[in-house]
Amino acid sequence: MSSLLSYLRECFNDTCAAEDDLGIAIPRLDDPNAEDVVDKGVEKHIQRFTILHYSPFKAVWDWLILLLVIYTAIVTPYSAAFMLKVDDEGGSAGKNYKEPLVIVDLMVDIMFLFDIFINFRTTYVDSNIGEVVYSPKKIALHYLKSWFTIDAIAAIPFDLIQVITSDNNEKTTKALGLLKTARLLRMVRVARKVDRYSQYAPAVLLLLMCTFALIAHWMACIFYAIASFERPNLHAPISWLDQLSDDLMQPYIANDTESGPSMRSKYVTALYFTLTTVTTVGFGNVSANTDGEKIFSICAMLLGALMYACVFGNVTAIIERLYSGMTKFHQQMQLLKEFIKFHQIPSPLNHRLQDYFKHSWSFTNGMDMNEVMLEFPDYLQADVCVHLNRKLLESCEVFKDASEGCRRAMSTKFKTTHTAPTDVIVHRGDALNALYFIARGSIEVIESETTTAILGTNDIFGENICRYGTPGRSRADVRALTYCDLHLISRDDLQFIFTIYPEFSADFEENLCLVALLAQPFWIKTVQLVAIGWRS
Repeated sequence: MSSLLSYLRECFNDTCAAEDDLGIAIPRLDDPNAEDVVDKGVEKHIQRFTILHYSPFKAVWDWLILLLVIYTAIVTPYSAAFMLKVDDEGGSAGKNYKEPLVIVDLMVDIMFLFDIFINFRTTYVDSNIGEVVYSPKKIALHYLKSWFTIDAIAAIPFDLIQVITSDNNEKTTKALGLLKTARLLRMVRVARKVDRYSQYAPAVLLLLMCTFALIAHWMACIFYAIASFERPNLHAPISWLDQLSDDLMQPYIANDTESGPSMRSKYVTALYFTLTTVTTVGFGNVSANTDGEKIFSICAMLLGALMYACVFGNVTAIIERLYSGMTKFHQQMQLLKEFIKFHQIPSPLNHRLQDYFKHSWSFTNGMDMNEVMLEFPDYLQADVCVHLNRKLLESCEVFKDASEGCRRAMSTKFKTTHTAPTDVIVHRGDALNALYFIARGSIEVIESETTTAILGTNDIFGENICRYGTPGRSRADVRALTYCDLHLISRDDLQFIFTIYPEFSADFEENLCLVALLAQPFWIKTVQLVAIGWRS
């Protein structure tokens, strides 16, 4: 053996030398630096600081950025509309950069900047060739062509710029406050991320309601901003803010930024108005009086009609989808009843058919597993079959010595059937063309009108296929006592497995323990075979 290995090593090294002449670097087996060459090749393929798009770190980071975007979508419009104050001289009082909200905004800006750098180092899948791209140059070009512009605009640290410039005048503060709304562009990426959950009806319903509430929040901020901008220039106190101050008896006082209704009252009132306008035509207790407020109300009602149709149309479709299984069940049940009526099936068999159909539906929910599996390649079908039959393969002694490949092959050959109480699974005299494994339920074996055995979970009944080349006939009836789930494999399929895995055949025959041997005694079967041969 050692001489053979030495010969193969010399042949391979000679091949490597020939490849070296052609300019191809292949490490020799006897080269102590061979592993270093391989490691350098891997490092060249995936460079340092490259982040895999499917890595756990990237998944956690994406969810963190998603939460920060949602936070931004809620806080940024509110901050731009409600948090800007005007001092006694008419200028902007600016911001107190020791406030927690401002500190959090600065941290969010920094996180968004880090996200840009991470995206420049994150691999992606080329949709044209279906391969993962590791080249930093290609990654950078792909990011620049896709999401960089939106991410760069949304990541501009306006608060940090104002801190550095120390510019707190009115125009600068208001302009930066409005420019911060550019962060909402990241909501486009959020929409693409949550789109993967569109196949789940409850998730779609939740997303629709959250979207509805978020748009109402934005509109409330806009409604307040319009009123706040118009109120100082009005000739009469007709704005909804003036009406609110009169209702709450909290009047506005000139040159006093703290006068008037509280911030909470103004926001709740604005949100109440937008929700009533979007969902209905409003109740009139909060009304739009100025031209700007009326124009906004017109746009809100038009948008509300569209949102109302979109949300409730999707809700109708979701509810219909939720009850589609029940509708299909009633349709199939009606077809079964028409079949029974047309063929005049007697009452006992009629009840057995309906009982079996209901029991089978409760397990399969109307899905044809074979039809579903045909949509997938063979290797996925084998994986699913192993999963579906895992309890049988783990608990049954007959499979304990089977190899992994043998188990996969066996799993694809198993068939699952369900039985109702009093159903006769095998009649006396039936050909024994399969081996049965009980996954759940109880079964009785009746021979000469006498119960000879009661079988339960993990028991096996049928014929020892390893001993007989031809199928025998059952000498007893096998009847279900309860609802049962059975796994069965046909004689032909099992013999095919024995042909592919001959080592499993001997182990199978040795470990097979038939609780109920249904075949006729050996000497009777032998006499029958001899008689058949003599007649022929």
